[in-house]
Amino acid sequence: MDHASTMNQLDALKQWTTVVADTGDFNQLDAFKPQDATTNPSLILKAVQKPEYAPLLQDAVNQFRGRPLDEIMDRLLVRFGCEILSIIPGRVSTEVDARLSFDTAATVARGERLIALYQAQGIHIDRVLIKVASTWEGIQAAEQLERKGIHTNLTLLFSFSQAVACAQAKVQLISPFVGRIYDWYKKTAGATWVEADKAGANDPGVQSVQHIYNYYKKFGIATEVMGASFRNAGQITALAGCDLLTISPDLLASLAASDAPLTQALDAGKAQAMDLQHVHYDEAGFRFAMNEDAMATEKLAEGIRAFCVDAVKLDKLLLGA
Repeated sequence: MDHASTMNQLDALKQWTTVVADTGDFNQLDAFKPQDATTNPSLILKAVQKPEYAPLLQDAVNQFRGRPLDEIMDRLLVRFGCEILSIIPGRVSTEVDARLSFDTAATVARGERLIALYQAQGIHIDRVLIKVASTWEGIQAAEQLERKGIHTNLTLLFSFSQAVACAQAKVQLISPFVGRIYDWYKKTAGATWVEADKAGANDPGVQSVQHIYNYYKKFGIATEVMGASFRNAGQITALAGCDLLTISPDLLASLAASDAPLTQALDAGKAQAMDLQHVHYDEAGFRFAMNEDAMATEKLAEGIRAFCVDAVKLDKLLLGA
């Protein structure tokens, strides 16, 4: 039996796509051998509430007691990032406080500070992606950071218009959210939703990423596309061939446990042959396009709110430590 026929889906996926682990729980990383890792406020909050990570939080507080809370928070995030980077060969994504999502200058300042903290730990600038919400203000901040040589990962991305604005800003990487798009359409459809009809390539979240990927490849846009926020393995396998996919440990485990055949779904060569129209947005055009897209408008707002709630909870844990 040849090697290909015994390959599990995770190994098969790695032939075409860079696999990224979506977790703050760095003890789980070794099992899946991801290239990169991503974190967010919710994942870090989840991790520091586990007994094995509590000392990291206590340590950050003890070491920097008396400093501003936002600085202690950033030092904790960088501490997790450094632990992750000691395990993986590639890059870690660390998120700017979601409460700054509509403040370009503050986002730039926070991104610069995170990078300075990483560099103080001997981490090379190219091993860190600063995660920023894909608001108009966030995208402008990312453009400024990129000009300074600081690479960014634009997150909470739900629409084609956000992807176009990110491409214009020449950001390093975008994270279109597959599962949250799927959630919105499923909830909106209610009783009329038929799961089987919306699976795989028919999933609205999958289709959104396909559209963005094809557009980027058609027009030679260098920004990397990393599908994110998956609800099931079918969403992942339907995007095999995407530049990167960031996947939770649970879904990494389910891919590793499956030996069902996997085929490449996205292909840069095929995308280049497609008949697609080039789009450009100024601020007014971007805001109008977002406003026309109820799903993207609602999911972006909801995502920022949820990350803010978890940032406040993390603040409270730091204050109580």
